[in-house]
Amino acid sequence: MSALRNLLRADPKCIRSFLFNFAWKGFNTFRRFEKRRKNGSTFPAFQFISVTNQCNLSCQGCWVSQEEGINHMEFDILDRIIRESNDQGSWFFGILGGEPLLYPELTRLFRMHPKSYFQLFTNGTLLNEKMAGELRKTANVTPLISFEGDETVADIRRGGSDVYKKTIRAIETSVAGGLITGVAVSVCKSNIDMALSGSFVEMMDRLGIVYLWYYIYRPVGAQPCYKLALSSSEIERLRRFLVDGRSRYPIALIDSYWDADGNPFCPAAEGLSHHINPAGHIEPCPVIQYSCGMAGADLKVTYENSVFLRGVKEGIHQQTRGCILMENPAWLPELARQHHACNTSGRPSLNEQLKAGCVVCSHASCPVIPEKNRLYRFAKRRAFFGMSAYG
Repeated sequence: MSALRNLLRADPKCIRSFLFNFAWKGFNTFRRFEKRRKNGSTFPAFQFISVTNQCNLSCQGCWVSQEEGINHMEFDILDRIIRESNDQGSWFFGILGGEPLLYPELTRLFRMHPKSYFQLFTNGTLLNEKMAGELRKTANVTPLISFEGDETVADIRRGGSDVYKKTIRAIETSVAGGLITGVAVSVCKSNIDMALSGSFVEMMDRLGIVYLWYYIYRPVGAQPCYKLALSSSEIERLRRFLVDGRSRYPIALIDSYWDADGNPFCPAAEGLSHHINPAGHIEPCPVIQYSCGMAGADLKVTYENSVFLRGVKEGIHQQTRGCILMENPAWLPELARQHHACNTSGRPSLNEQLKAGCVVCSHASCPVIPEKNRLYRFAKRRAFFGMSAYG
């Protein structure tokens, strides 16, 4: 299997960290989360952390804003989040931006926490040989490089120039640097034919990536571009491609939308994951940008006492198993008003935008299509609390 072959091409130290800090500790993290949840505790299994809102691109559908200036997370707060999460048995973190490679103390964070594992969400344009070497030394990071289309589509989607070539170069640099490398695709109308093609998966395999992570495009931020949102039939097409492709293609195909039986779910509504923005605000997820709590306080107490997060979970469960932002965006400002949650988006117009936002299809619109591959079914049911991967 090429995924295993590509994994074994990585630096041995990176492989050991992946198997122990990610796989073994990740399994135990979810076991502890399930136990906590049965006891009524609400500390999430893992967290997304946006370390900066600074970025060198301007993507369609990006929720990150710089209207109120550049904001880097205070390192002491970031360090405290990791340590307090470790105390709860949580060892995995998604590191986001903006572009996290613009965060000045990023590699210091990885060096200080060798027992944790980090997934680095990056556009790849700044991932050079020097940075790959630094990440190889820490050995506890897997770069997840965004790939949004061919030469023409990539520049339009990312708001840059030569983005396609820079992304390919980043993948090559990461793999050659001995890193366990993944590629993420936000599937939308402009790239769906590319993303759901055998030639694309095979190209990623030749480049040496270990896993290919599929997202559904969400129209958010200052450039929501609703016209790029998938229809229900296109989402079904994506789902069938993943289910069939897990047995057909040589690398791991990941999604974060459906459980082993094909039922949709929302990680935030399950309390599985939450997001902390660069200012330290705790949000339900990266795209629901309201908050009533800060990470600077005792993190466990903040999660346990958050009436707002409980309201989000209960409210979403009453309406959908999909993405509430896509299916009922106007509900979010009303929920925020009820709980006196502040707007943490950096866009003063957020409430008005959501109230006037278009309703689009989310993964809940897809018919139930169970997993066929036994390995994926096992992983979703036992290792990842009904998820195919962290997401």
